[in-house]
Amino acid sequence: MQEKNLSEASEFFLLGFQSSKILNISIFCLFLMVYCGTICGNLLIITLVSTSKTLHTPMYFFISQLSVSDILLTTDIVPKFLHIVLNNGGTISITGCITQFYFFSTSEVLECFLLTVMSYDRYVAICSPLRYTSIMTSACCVIMAAVCWVVAFLISLIYSLTISMLTFCEPNIIDHFFCDLVPLIEIACSDTYAIELEVYIVCLLVMFIPFTIIISYVKIIASILRFQSKISRRKAFSTCSSHLIVVSIFYFTILIVYFFPKGQTFNLSKVLSLLYTVFTPLINPIIYSLRNKEIKKSLQEII
Repeated sequence: MQEKNLSEASEFFLLGFQSSKILNISIFCLFLMVYCGTICGNLLIITLVSTSKTLHTPMYFFISQLSVSDILLTTDIVPKFLHIVLNNGGTISITGCITQFYFFSTSEVLECFLLTVMSYDRYVAICSPLRYTSIMTSACCVIMAAVCWVVAFLISLIYSLTISMLTFCEPNIIDHFFCDLVPLIEIACSDTYAIELEVYIVCLLVMFIPFTIIISYVKIIASILRFQSKISRRKAFSTCSSHLIVVSIFYFTILIVYFFPKGQTFNLSKVLSLLYTVFTPLINPIIYSLRNKEIKKSLQEII
C-alpha cells in the first residue's frame, strides 16, 4: 500500500450505509426531520432561558450551555451524513475531516464536563440549600462554564494535532459516516502509540467523571430520604430526575460504542454511533421541557 502523510493526502472517502436508493431516501428524510427537530428544540431552550427571568438560575444556565453543545454536535455531523446517505458515500477534504473531528470531540468532552457541573449544582441545591445562593453565584457559573469550554477545546486540539501527524495508507477509505477517532486510527500506517496513549489518559478522566456524578447522587438521594415531608421529597426528586436521565442516556450510549466487543460489524458500530451523535441531542431538550414545569410555564407565557 502507498503511504501518504496527512499533509500530502488530498481527501478521505467516507462510507455510509450501503443500501438501496429508496431506503437511503427514507433514511435521509428521517434524519432531516430529526436534525430540524434537534435544532428547533435546543434553540427553544436557549431562547427561553435567555428571555424568561424565572429561568435565570444556575441549573437553567447550564441546560442552555448543554443545548449549545448539542447544536454544535448535530450540526457538525448530520449535514455531511445526509450527503453521504443520498450518494451512498462521499468524500471529505483533509481539512474538513480534521475540523469535523475537532468539533465532534469538543462537543462530546464538553458534555461530559457540563453534566458533571450540573450534578454539582444539584448537590449544592439539595444538600446545602442555605448556602446555595452564596456558592452558585452568577460569576461562579460563568467561570465553571468557561472552564468546561476551554478544557474541551484544548483536549480536542491535542487530539487533532496528533492525528494530523499520522501517515495513512491509500486508498484513504473511512468505513464510517463521519471522521471519528477509531476509524482514523484503523487506516493509519504509522505508529499510533501517541494518540492511543492520549486516548487512554482522557478515558481515565472520562471514567472518573461519571464516578463523581454517582457519588453526588448518592449523597443527594441520602439527603432527600431524610426529608420529613413527602411533598419535599417528591419535588427534590423531580428536580434531579431530568438530569439523571440525560446522564444515563449519554454515558450508556458512549459505553456501548467504545466498550462494545470488538466483534461488532461496521454497520452496527455506525448505528450505535447515531445514538449519541444524532438522537441524544434530540432527546435532551425533550426531557428537560416535558419534565420541567418552569420551562412549560415560560413557554406558555411567551406564546
